[in-house]
Amino acid sequence: SVANGGLMMQEAILMHTADWNRAWREMRTNRPSPARHARFWDGRSRSFAKHVARTGYAELFLKIMDPKPEWTVLDMGCGAGTLALPLADKVKSVTAVDFSEKMLSILHEECRERNIHNIKTVHAGWEDDWAEVGLGQYDVAIASRSLVVDDLKGTITKLNNAALKRVFIVTVVGDGPHDRRAYEAVGRELQVGPDYIYNYNVLYQMGIYAKVDFIVQQVRDTYGDREGAMDSVRWMFPEMTCEEEARLDSYLTEHLICRDGQWMLDYAKTVRWAVLWWEKE
Repeated sequence: SVANGGLMMQEAILMHTADWNRAWREMRTNRPSPARHARFWDGRSRSFAKHVARTGYAELFLKIMDPKPEWTVLDMGCGAGTLALPLADKVKSVTAVDFSEKMLSILHEECRERNIHNIKTVHAGWEDDWAEVGLGQYDVAIASRSLVVDDLKGTITKLNNAALKRVFIVTVVGDGPHDRRAYEAVGRELQVGPDYIYNYNVLYQMGIYAKVDFIVQQVRDTYGDREGAMDSVRWMFPEMTCEEEARLDSYLTEHLICRDGQWMLDYAKTVRWAVLWWEKE
């Protein structure tokens, strides 16, 4: 119909003319996140490293990445080595970069224990001068769940310039790792930030036509004690009031169960990640 044709035309114009980088920035500004600060990850480093090691995320990503033995890889925002460690024996070398010193310290420990010698670590962040901290060019550049930045376009440009062959960005879809049921129990509104579609639209406007794959996980972590299980939910609620603490405690008391000495929630969460990747032309 004429009406539908007009609507499609408006959507096409919006796709080309909207400032998606500005929209991303505004959504992030309106949703302050502790995850953009190194001290947040310093505090979560040990528990987060254990969590991601159990999810199977790395194996699913590497299946999409299909690493080659001759590749040099930049892992920007590497954390405690979620990807760098399993990549080490599949590629020539990995340069692992993070702004959390404690995350890098855990990565160093793992390299020593596993006798890995082809991972180089660099303490730096997205906003740093990459040339100044010694980052050059690599066959492949990865930003795995680490694009917690204000200037998305500028950051993608830095990552793209660092790659000679391929670039991989992994970012959140919808609620991501957040537990909507827990938010409702605490009495907070889950304000979901900008997800993968903003990344894709910014790439499109940059003239980069990315392929998109999805990692879908049914997440139901287990913990050695009740406190550890509670901490795995608490990270979503910075600066809780006493009332919120009480609501969360009541919710977890209702839903935490212990089986064979392991604590877990009595339900699984569906978590989705988008893998956006492209070949360098």
